[in-house]
Amino acid sequence: MPALLAALLVALGLMAGGPAALAGDERVLRYALPVAETGFDPAQISDLYSATLVAHLFDSPLQYDFLARPARLRPGSAAAMPEVSADGRRIRVRIRPGILFADDPAFKGAPRELVAADYVYSIKRHFDPRWRSSSLGTFEEYLAGLPALRAQALKTGRFDYDTEVEGVRVIDRYSFELNLVKPSFVMVYALADCRATCALAREVVEAQGDRIMEHPVGTGPFRLTRWKRSSRMVFERNPAYREERYDAQPAAGDAEGQAIAQRLRGRRLPMLDRVEIDVVEEAQPRWLAFLNAQHDLIEMVPNEFAPIAFPGNRLAAYLERRGVRMDRYLRPDIRYTFFNWTDPVVGGPQPAQVALRRAISLGYNSHDDLRILRRDQGIPAQGLAPPGTAGYDPELRTDMNAYSPARARALLDLHGYLDRDGDGYRERPDGQPLTLEFATGNDQSAKQVNELWKRSMDAIGIRLRFKRAKWPEQLKAARAGKLQMWAVGGTAGAPDADGTLASLYGPNTGRANLSRFDLPEYNRLYEQSTRLPDGAERNALIREMTRLVLAYQPWKVHVHSISTDLSHDRVIGWKAHPVMRRRWDHIDVVPQPAGG
Repeated sequence: MPALLAALLVALGLMAGGPAALAGDERVLRYALPVAETGFDPAQISDLYSATLVAHLFDSPLQYDFLARPARLRPGSAAAMPEVSADGRRIRVRIRPGILFADDPAFKGAPRELVAADYVYSIKRHFDPRWRSSSLGTFEEYLAGLPALRAQALKTGRFDYDTEVEGVRVIDRYSFELNLVKPSFVMVYALADCRATCALAREVVEAQGDRIMEHPVGTGPFRLTRWKRSSRMVFERNPAYREERYDAQPAAGDAEGQAIAQRLRGRRLPMLDRVEIDVVEEAQPRWLAFLNAQHDLIEMVPNEFAPIAFPGNRLAAYLERRGVRMDRYLRPDIRYTFFNWTDPVVGGPQPAQVALRRAISLGYNSHDDLRILRRDQGIPAQGLAPPGTAGYDPELRTDMNAYSPARARALLDLHGYLDRDGDGYRERPDGQPLTLEFATGNDQSAKQVNELWKRSMDAIGIRLRFKRAKWPEQLKAARAGKLQMWAVGGTAGAPDADGTLASLYGPNTGRANLSRFDLPEYNRLYEQSTRLPDGAERNALIREMTRLVLAYQPWKVHVHSISTDLSHDRVIGWKAHPVMRRRWDHIDVVPQPAGG
């Protein structure tokens, strides 16, 4: 009874300092991922779901303030914000002494302190061909000496980690620096991206070898204790985690954020004892698990449930009565369909292929896409920069989402895409068959997307077939240049448009650049943009890059998503962040009595 009474007082906010640990009770957060994890090695993962997981296991030098809007960097494992030279070519970081790795046999029973050499080693790993790092493009053109070590490793089969290079080097036990061969004012954001700069211990990596994806050992607030691949993961509080206190700083006018900060300020992090995550790919069982309180929250409520969960974009009365909270926000993302620039049918800069891509874009029913498929949970994208990032212009208006089957048919006619045999479908200008192949998934939502694409293309006389496979298989094929068209999306990993712009940069082909777009003029403008700080001059370059993408159409841009998170009332402090991946350590749950 005392435990039940204490839990009730906590729920009513009557216990000073917020929830306190109760004997026999645990603070356990339970929710689901809609896509299976790929693993737990920051250097090898690329997807945002796995990035969220590793961000709680390892430490990057910088983090984001959990409640600050717009997003604001703050020290993570760093003792202070890094020193950045005026010319944008040197970044020096000093990390805090006394940060310890979680225990592991590789440390032979001794405490293992995080030091600057761990960051230098972990950044070098991106250049080791063995790990096939998806973050290589972040550093490849900037860090002197490492491309040469990579080239040598490609010949010998062994990467030399012990050779000192100017690009990333240890200054002293707790300090390291990046020396860039050319300016970059966005490189500092990599210091808050776990995939790029989280620190691993060399002895653990060498002990685990190719199993390092399965054996994460970091300095973060949680550690992986149970794992059934693509099914279930359990993370528990890391007993070796340093002392951190809740100190998020919301804007003065953010009433919700101020209330959260007041309630939790000063609490030691992490507040949770355990996080249990299921992988539930189908939307309906994920939704039902939340309704039945088997999960404490549901991120990005699937669009098909919008009419019953928040009709008219207001929380449904039956959920409000149960104490469910809603957090609704415009995501810093962009959803698009890419065309393979190297494909002989839809790729390349030739006028006929450009006309085909533009006709496909004009012929796709973007109105039904937003209204039916996305249940109006988004806004039409006008440019390349996602909302909430430097470079985003909310006043920009373009033809990126224009829908005009008549214009599409006229454009195809003009460039020789004609129905020569009278079967209702067009042939290519040289008379060869014209069939588009669209990569897709196997679930119910993919079926609806396929139906809209098929209906849209039939209306302009283009035959369409589908290449079905699971997401990881499609991603592998896309990186190899084997997909002709695929609808994907990107979410900004920093409050800057660079990540999206880099996805169309020619040298990033095979990694972030899935479309394999390689236009010299775009490449030149992108390179210029990386050498400029945020401001009017850089924004002008972003507008020009947008103009080129609109003209050549390597992407059919769709929407920026509006996402809605729902949480039960036992979850305290949940607030979606536009780019921050580490979030579990900033929330609490009302503990449930043992056996309750």
